[in-house]
Formats: sequence, C-alpha cells, structure tokens
Amino acid sequence: MRRASICLMVLASVGCGRLGQEPAVGAQAPAVSPARPDRADPTTSWSDERIADFWKQVAAGPSLKPASWPNGATVAVALSFDFQMGTVYDPSPAASTNTNSQYDGRAGLPRLLKVLDKYNVPASFFVTGVTAHLYPDVVKQIMASGRHEIGVHGWIHENNVAVTADEERRLLAKAVAALERVTGKKPVGYRSPSWQFSGATLGLLREHQFLYDSGMMADDDPYEILVAGQPTGVLEIPVEWMRDDAMYYPRTNPQSPDAVFEVWRAEFDKAHEEHGLFQVTMHPRISGHRSRVVMLEKFITYMRQRPGVWFATHEQVARYVKSSQ
Repeated sequence: MRRASICLMVLASVGCGRLGQEPAVGAQAPAVSPARPDRADPTTSWSDERIADFWKQVAAGPSLKPASWPNGATVAVALSFDFQMGTVYDPSPAASTNTNSQYDGRAGLPRLLKVLDKYNVPASFFVTGVTAHLYPDVVKQIMASGRHEIGVHGWIHENNVAVTADEERRLLAKAVAALERVTGKKPVGYRSPSWQFSGATLGLLREHQFLYDSGMMADDDPYEILVAGQPTGVLEIPVEWMRDDAMYYPRTNPQSPDAVFEVWRAEFDKAHEEHGLFQVTMHPRISGHRSRVVMLEKFITYMRQRPGVWFATHEQVARYVKSSQ
C-alpha cells in the first residue's frame, strides 16, 4: 500500500493549478524535507525491479478515444470549473485570502454562467461539499439551466495525502451526501482537491461507485485506471496543468488573457485535428474576473465556429466512451 500511495502522490502531486514550491535552501536547511518523500527515499537508489513494480501499482490502461463522437462530431470539448465557495484558506476570519472564496460565488460564477447560457454550452462543476452545505441556492444557480453537471471536489478542499484513510473516507461521504441533498442526484464524477491522491483514494472512489475521475494526466484522451495491472472500472477524464487557468493567473505576475487564449487555441486545434478530447479546468474565482470572462467568451466563439464540435459535460463524455467500448 505504501508503494501505491507514493505512486498516486507522484501521479497527482500538483493539481488545480497549484504549483508545489521548492523549500528554501540555506545553511540551516534540513537535509530532507518532510514534504518531499522522494528526498528521503531517492529513486536514484531504487533497483530496476522496484522501479518496474512502482509503475505496476497505478497505471493508465489503453486509450479509450472512441472511433467517432456523437453525431459524427470531430472533437469533444469538456469545459470544467472547480468551485469551492466556503473553503476556509486561513483560520483567521479577517484573512483577506478567505474573501477570494466568497468571490467564487458572488461575482465569478454569475458571469461565467451568463456566458455559458448565452452560447448554450454545458460544463462540469466540481463542487466542494461545504459549498452545497452553506450555499445551496448558489449550487442551484448552476443547476438552473439543466445543462451542467455537478461533481465532487472534496468536502472543504482538503489534502487527501495529509489526512488518514478513515478521515478521507468520512469527508468524502460527507461531501457526496451534501451534494446529493441539494441536487437530488448522486454525483458520478470526482476531482480530488489540488489533484492530490492518497493510497486510499481510488478504493474510496470504487466504494462510492464513481463513473469517472478527473485528476490524473497520463493521456489527453480518456482511459481506464488500472491498479496492479487490473481494470478498476473507473474511467479517467484526464486533466493537464497547461489547461488549468490557475497556471496562467497566479496572484503575482499573471499572464494576459490573450496569452492564455493562444495556448488553449493551439491545444484545441490539435485536438480537433486528432479527433480527440479537449478538456479545460477553470475556477470561478480566477476565470470569473472581467477580462478573463471576455477571453473565455472569445474562446467559446472560436470553437463554435469550427465544424464538428461536441460540447459536453465530463459525465456525458464518460458515458459515451463507456458505451463505445
């Protein structure tokens, strides 16, 4: 189990656009950082057999890109938003960081929903359980059009690696129940907070019978997650840092929306050429700002002008891929 845990941490050690930071190096710096288990057990000292065994623990099965998309579409476009209004980033109630969590639903979400409604585009919203618990009416705004999917994004954006397996199980069950109470439907999709997986995460997803996960990045197109070489039944809708808005809009020195447009357009164009999946991860508190919403609308308009584009939720993509096998 320890090897599986390490593997999952490597596969998803950084996510939701939150880059891990290297610890400062100085005269008094410790030789090994407790946040970096690879430094306590460097892979350079591993045997060939141990390296091979590591990659047998959790792996990607063959690509499940279908021969064609619905109605002969050329490319599938799956837009997603990680929505965590109500997450407490700092225990001080006066901390300015916490107000960013409120921006998620107060300003960012309404702007984004307006654009999605204007173009009749569906999206998947991965929502923390605490959001549904504290702000059920805000979650119902997402549901109002009937187009969007609600998936699970943890309870309060906890780090799965930092809690025990029992605590992770409790928090996941609590999040699923909170979302189901508000939506009236048990969520079928999961995205781990910060794309962090513990050794217990996949087993918990199987216990809850999730249709798919969206937090790993072994491919551009969907695949089934394997454990010890065996199929798990859990489909992966892969993510990627270059398709995450938080990578481009950090708090200091953010890139311009035009620069993001250029990267995402190139990614979409290649996906269109390959008849594959184009998936994007965004956040209302990030892409919901005025200039960035303008860019997103421009990007949606660009994609809509191309022939054979199927806009779908992650659930729709997963179900279609499953049915195509």
